[in-house]
Amino acid sequence: MRKFYQISVVLWLALFACLAVASGQIAPNELKNFAESKKIQAALEYIKSIESQTIDEQVAITEIPAPTFKEQTRAAYFKNRFTELGLQNVRIDAVGNVIGERPGNDGGKVPTLVLAAHLDTVFDENADVKVRRNGTVYKGLGISDDGRGLTLLLAIAKTLNAQQIKTVGNLIFVANVGEEGLGDLKGTRHLFNQELKGKITHFISIDGGGLGITTGAVGSFRYRVTYTGAGGHSYSAFGLPNPIHALGRLIEKVSRFQVVAKPKTTFNVGRVEGGTSVNSIARTASLEMDMRSESATELEKINQEFKRAAQAALEEENSRWTSERKLTVEVKEIGNRPTGTQSENAEIVRTAAAANQFFNLKNDFNASSTDSNVPISLGIPALTIDGGGSERGTHSLDEQWDSTGSDIGSRRALLIVLALLGVK
Repeated sequence: MRKFYQISVVLWLALFACLAVASGQIAPNELKNFAESKKIQAALEYIKSIESQTIDEQVAITEIPAPTFKEQTRAAYFKNRFTELGLQNVRIDAVGNVIGERPGNDGGKVPTLVLAAHLDTVFDENADVKVRRNGTVYKGLGISDDGRGLTLLLAIAKTLNAQQIKTVGNLIFVANVGEEGLGDLKGTRHLFNQELKGKITHFISIDGGGLGITTGAVGSFRYRVTYTGAGGHSYSAFGLPNPIHALGRLIEKVSRFQVVAKPKTTFNVGRVEGGTSVNSIARTASLEMDMRSESATELEKINQEFKRAAQAALEEENSRWTSERKLTVEVKEIGNRPTGTQSENAEIVRTAAAANQFFNLKNDFNASSTDSNVPISLGIPALTIDGGGSERGTHSLDEQWDSTGSDIGSRRALLIVLALLGVK
């Protein structure tokens, strides 16, 4: 009787595993067995074997200028590569995202995973994008962020083809626009609000070097505040309210903001401009303000405090002088990234943790501001994963990426994708 019971349990577990594969996702506690299967091992070895080719393409991608809002040349490159790799329905959507589809093979209710990396960089179109190599270190503008993520889209597609892997769920590759700065997640917003609305069940973006994983969304508000007045000669028009002085009052107030340490909440005046000469009262002056938090509540608190400070600085500068010619202020929102969290027990998070365990990696889970902000805020399972290797000087003229051990990032990304989709 005991032996019959043991056999029944084994059969039941086997049946459960089959059902899990049929529905797409591999249960996190089954990932090790899945990863050690012959077919998956062959795929992991293949993507490791082409790592040098992957890095060569990473360099080629990095040397195509792609400032935010001017990603068209790099987008054309990806449209061509997606087509060469046999993806279906390859297209550039209304906002500039490059999309290629690899349908699953089980129809019905199966996962649809978007695998994304962002096309844009923080550097202008005239910047020197030549990549220079010194041993395993590659120096170039955007070589890590997001040259690394973009090249892994192609490496993963290439691997699936070479190993004839048929996934149960649907895989949609996206090289998206507008992740950086004032792009304000334009590309990802369009995917979820229009282009693929209602179709995406899971989302992964690959962004930069390293081996961390972003599971939470740091939201932000960004504003451009502009004070405007009559302007005039610094001597003959003395007594007019001064936009630059008003700006100074606002910055001083911002410098005294008090925020909580947990959840981490931050503020920063990142840019200031205005005035025409040392002997002129400026006609306009403006600043750009960035506020961030993992908490929507804390973010809204500092958002309201900032708006009050902008108005108070206006009133103080106007009341300082007797002139009837007063300043006005415009507080213009230039960015608004949503916040969100996921439980550590969420299946996508546990899958990532299981993949880390398989490769003997420590879980470096964090919250950040990435393309995953959009799906996380909508309650759609999402991760932003680092692409391997290590980075330094990101967003600076000294940006570097070290390829030492980078194949671990390639293999981990592939394993997470296949675990979420299931393999026929």
